[in-house]
Amino acid sequence: MKHSLYIKFLLVYLGFAVLGVVLIATLGVGLNKSYRLNLIEEQLYDEAYYIVSTFKTDLLLEDAVTDPRLDSIQALEKSRDCRLWILDPSSKVLYPQTNLVITDFDPAKSNSHHAFTSRLADSQAEDQICVYAPIVSGFKTTGYVIISYPRSSAMAQINQATNVLYVITLGVFLISLILLLFIHILILKPIKQITKAASEYASGNLEYKYNYSSNDEIGVLSKTQLFMASALASTAEDQRKFITNVSHDFRSPLTSIRGYLEAILDGTIPPELEGKYLRIVKDETDRLSQLTQSILDLNTFGKSGVILNISDFDIHHEIKKILATFEGRCSEKHIVFELTFASRELFVHADLGRIQQALYNLIDNAIKFSPQNSTIFIETSENKGKVYVSVKDQGPGISAENLGKIWDRFYKVDPSRGRDKKGSGLGLSITREIIQAHGENIDVISTEGVGTEFIFSLMPTKTE
Repeated sequence: MKHSLYIKFLLVYLGFAVLGVVLIATLGVGLNKSYRLNLIEEQLYDEAYYIVSTFKTDLLLEDAVTDPRLDSIQALEKSRDCRLWILDPSSKVLYPQTNLVITDFDPAKSNSHHAFTSRLADSQAEDQICVYAPIVSGFKTTGYVIISYPRSSAMAQINQATNVLYVITLGVFLISLILLLFIHILILKPIKQITKAASEYASGNLEYKYNYSSNDEIGVLSKTQLFMASALASTAEDQRKFITNVSHDFRSPLTSIRGYLEAILDGTIPPELEGKYLRIVKDETDRLSQLTQSILDLNTFGKSGVILNISDFDIHHEIKKILATFEGRCSEKHIVFELTFASRELFVHADLGRIQQALYNLIDNAIKFSPQNSTIFIETSENKGKVYVSVKDQGPGISAENLGKIWDRFYKVDPSRGRDKKGSGLGLSITREIIQAHGENIDVISTEGVGTEFIFSLMPTKTE
């Protein structure tokens, strides 16, 4: 990819690194320097104030310089690398004993910590950070205590803290670099795989597979994409089978019609037999019409559902009406119906026309596969707020291998496309679509050599 997500992440990281370095080199170092200087000044002021509060005005006495308490001050000077100065109001140095007068000392120009920078009348080789505390007697300033600290020592402390800051910053950048690597492995790489897969699927390669087994959001997206590809592949295969089956079921009657018509036209079939074969041609055209109507019926059932004309009707009455239409076929095969109804009347809440169609398909299917001199059992029952309708035959049954395929469009258990050549293989598909459109279920139980039973549920009519 020309502008990959990884490159964008890398550019953001580099921008973050450059901005971080600039901020640390300017704002961070400046703030650190200011903070450290303030801290040193505050510590020096605390020590100066402590000395003033301990000695009070004794520091201005002539023998103050020999006071044994000054030993602790001298120890402080050695431990902190600082110097103690005692000045009188005219800025003359009383301690240490010297004739210096610090002319650049001006209390009015010091900051909040009583701090200023000076070389103390050039007595020091380098600039000193000086902090003073006034000696007050009778509401009058009678002298000052100054503690001086080499500025170079203060800067050394500041630089040491700055170096620590740089090390911490480098550590943060290294950690963020590791995080960037993890982002690449855990997020960007899987997204790249998903994008590659999407490209493959868009080009028609629905068999493309990739492995990503995480259970996070990207893993869910990956599994969803693979499921979608599998569903698309299955749909494509179903479409191929659908076209193949439609072509086969249309070709067979068309071939018969064409063959018989050509035979009549060229005189191969004698005139006295033309009526017989024309009736066959009519039957074949009826078969084509029925097949076309079945395909149209299936097309009305989609994911958006079919519009149902719901009403309340007696399911027992409708079953009896449909059975009457099969009287001729049942007489030919000596098939009888055994009816077991839950009550004299049983009203359901459903689309009358669609349920009639579903019942017709199931009963037609049962007659088709029932042997001579057999019984078809039709039963209704009520259980847990549902009405159940069962159609059971004594046919050859369906093997476990084929049982899950009977709902497929154009599927026929018999490899020769079914012993009944008038069947389209769409009846059970239409029936299931009708029942599911009502929000109900249909199931099948079958044992080879015993028979097959179809059971579907309906919503009963609510009684007040």
